[in-house]
Amino acid sequence: MNPRLVNLLASFIRGSSDYALARLEFSMRFAGDPAPPLLDRLPDASEATLRSRWDVIELQLSEILAYVKQVESASGTEERSDPAFRWLRRTVRELDQYARALRWVLTVHGEDAAP
Repeated sequence: MNPRLVNLLASFIRGSSDYALARLEFSMRFAGDPAPPLLDRLPDASEATLRSRWDVIELQLSEILAYVKQVESASGTEERSDPAFRWLRRTVRELDQYARALRWVLTVHGEDAAP
């Protein structure tokens, strides 16, 4: 397996753990509001896991990005200035960067990552 892919997957997995904690904290602070969308956690940094689950993860991440944008664009919301939201937004941006890099490696170096 491509070493870049392994490193990116490991970083994405760590980031998804951070997102789970940030999501929990945000949801607890604003219990009356809808919680941020769930993100499935990749169980390992293997190629088989990546190939079988990546499309679903990308869809979930796009829903999460839309949620964050919705909170950001809502005028006068308390959530936007809360530290829990800032942490959530930071973890989502990090995950998005890792996901874009993963997609790039899969696209450009697909033959290296192929089973």
